[in-house]
Amino acid sequence: MWSWWNLLLCEALLPIVVTSTQLLSKVGDSVLLVAECPPGFQVREAIWRSLWPSEELLATFFRGSLETLYHSRFLGRVQIHSNFSLELGPLETGDSGNFSVLMVDTGGQPWTQTLQLKVYDAVPKPTVQVFTAASGNAQAPNTCQVFLSCWTPNNSDITYSWRREGTMDFDVDLHSLLTDKQVLSISLGLGDEDVAYSCIASNPVSWDIATVIPWESCHHEAAPGMASYKDVLLVAVPVSLLLILAGLFGAWHYGPCSGKRKDACTDSMATETENPLV
Repeated sequence: MWSWWNLLLCEALLPIVVTSTQLLSKVGDSVLLVAECPPGFQVREAIWRSLWPSEELLATFFRGSLETLYHSRFLGRVQIHSNFSLELGPLETGDSGNFSVLMVDTGGQPWTQTLQLKVYDAVPKPTVQVFTAASGNAQAPNTCQVFLSCWTPNNSDITYSWRREGTMDFDVDLHSLLTDKQVLSISLGLGDEDVAYSCIASNPVSWDIATVIPWESCHHEAAPGMASYKDVLLVAVPVSLLLILAGLFGAWHYGPCSGKRKDACTDSMATETENPLV
């Protein structure tokens, strides 16, 4: 314990050369915090600490012994190597923070290195929804205006981009991208029946992709000059209903035993029964 306090006192009183490094990783992975020192620097003692969000002792090298038996949020997930580098993992969401290693050489000269670790969640597979615009007189025949909306459950530090499959590069019009590139507006024609569009969701350490064929949502099956299925339904359904109602009315009105003709029907049937044909 006395030596650790000596190390901290050296850090406070002696001139120290400090280097800083930024590291990126994702949840579930391991990360190696590499201890770097000048050429010829013979490490006699070293101490690793977490500086933020809380200050904690993580590991030490003292009198040739590597120690990691300290209670911290990395308990059971930290290992110090023979080259004084520190391995953390598997990483969790709250492991982002600042770390430092203080090393002292055999001549008593200290050296401090700070590292900033940023841990990201792995990007989940995005979901792409297709919305078709209402047809209007201004829309060209046999075209379909669609909006592709891309979404992921985890929006932290995620960026979106779009690609038209089958091409090396998809240069979209900036006016076609909406809501921080999460929505893409495109116009499709008859030659786009099998064209697929992909949304790529990414953060600094991972990415995932989802692909759709938007023409499948356009319902442009009808050939030019032919009525669409909506037009057919608008005519066929009312006509069918009228025919059914007319048939029911006729059966009720002209049936042999309906309404006022019930008695006559009964008398006729009795007569036929009393006078069978010879």
